[in-house]
Amino acid sequence: MKIYTRTGDSGETGLFGGGRVPKDHPRVHACGAIDELNAFIGDALPSVEADESRSHLGQIQHDLFCLGAHLATPRGALGEKRPQLPTLPESRSKEMEEWIDRAEATLEPLRYFILPGGTTGASALHLCRTVCRRAERCCTAVGTEDVSVLFAIRYLNRLSDLLFVLARAENRAGGHEDTKWLQEER
Repeated sequence: MKIYTRTGDSGETGLFGGGRVPKDHPRVHACGAIDELNAFIGDALPSVEADESRSHLGQIQHDLFCLGAHLATPRGALGEKRPQLPTLPESRSKEMEEWIDRAEATLEPLRYFILPGGTTGASALHLCRTVCRRAERCCTAVGTEDVSVLFAIRYLNRLSDLLFVLARAENRAGGHEDTKWLQEER
């Protein structure tokens, strides 16, 4: 199979399970944002020091492929069979909450806004968090036409929280204090 198909040369792309849409369709934007987030997490992984965080991020990369497959497969007409899709457990959001709670237990309580940055790993995770928020916004646009996307929105909302906490944990592990936002010095 060749990597190029020429089927997108007219500005349209095929969806999983059939159908074609313009490349600027909200569903395509959402799939692209998920793909971009996955690439940013892959880029961040070598910089992340904590083994447990790397393990979580590896699992998340697999999850994001599942989310992308679901986003690329719109619900068919009533009675129309959808192609077999990879499963992503509904419990993953709850599991991410447990990961967040474990990481937060090692951190000083947050009483102020912090600036993104710090160690290389923390900075990379803060960047992943912002890309995650964009992916969430893109999925929200799809959710207005397909309520089955609500799981992706919930997942990404929890993931952005996890990325924030993991960034803070990276700073702590690297001996770098979070940088407090000093609004009075503006």
